[in-house]
Amino acid sequence: MLPFQPSTAVTSDIEIVPDNYIERLDPSMIFGRAAPLEVDLGCGDGSFLVALAEADPNRDYLGIERLRGRVRRTHGKIVRGRLPNARVFWIETSYAIQYMLPPESVTVFHLMFPDPWPKRRHWPRRIINGDFLGSISRALVPSGLFRIVTDQIDYFLEVERLVNGCVELARTTDESTAPGVSTFEKRFREQGLDIHSLTLRKRSPVT
Repeated sequence: MLPFQPSTAVTSDIEIVPDNYIERLDPSMIFGRAAPLEVDLGCGDGSFLVALAEADPNRDYLGIERLRGRVRRTHGKIVRGRLPNARVFWIETSYAIQYMLPPESVTVFHLMFPDPWPKRRHWPRRIINGDFLGSISRALVPSGLFRIVTDQIDYFLEVERLVNGCVELARTTDESTAPGVSTFEKRFREQGLDIHSLTLRKRSPVT
């Protein structure tokens, strides 16, 4: 684990461009204020991220995406929406969580329809595993939330199994819903597919 060192990262308008990729980001520098931060992991074309940012200007929203074309589309939506509380970061998701986000800096993580890698031989490529959940927990503020949505029941059941063995996160009955839907969710619902979701809360440390 790298030590926490705030990066002097700057932004090129909307897209985050760090000075380097070995120092932690400083959200207050990126957004120009101190506010609760929500992170959309694999933000796709930015539809869901923009809906979040439009709904609550008192919070800041960061989209993380590894595909350059999607980053460009997200950038365009943020610009057109004139949203000062939204940014996008072109980077691989697991690396960003583990090495770029400061400890206890994120209020809510959203993981909407992660790549299911449906073939059994490809399951090790799935993003959610024990180490990933540990990184999520470290980046969350106390009692922070991790929201997961998938259309794949086998993936959903696997996540539930992993959560049962995770001491840092616990399933919660939090009933609040995010505004808007992602492009994938809209498509899957139009196709009549079942949508599975769960919300995890960071456990309070035992004293």
